[in-house]
Amino acid sequence: MRTVEEYLHYLKGKGFHFQEDAIGFIFFGKHYTNASDEMINTAIELTLKAQKCFDGSFYVSLLETLISNEIDSRKDAIRFIKEKELIAI
Repeated sequence: MRTVEEYLHYLKGKGFHFQEDAIGFIFFGKHYTNASDEMINTAIELTLKAQKCFDGSFYVSLLETLISNEIDSRKDAIRFIKEKELIAI
């Protein structure tokens, strides 16, 4: 499992460049929800897939939804998103 920092570096290598405000949203969400790195990385991934770019408010809302529903793994997050039809992935 990658840390959030490692995941952001990985995404940068794939061509995703995050502005300072996006980085701020990512770490705000991490501290606000006390989510694991796996859940942060999953929320980033799902945000990019749904929005085609990083949308900070979408990311925080998605992360809050996952955490409030006690989702704690990438696999469970994807299953939850599909079951609830929250985003098309």
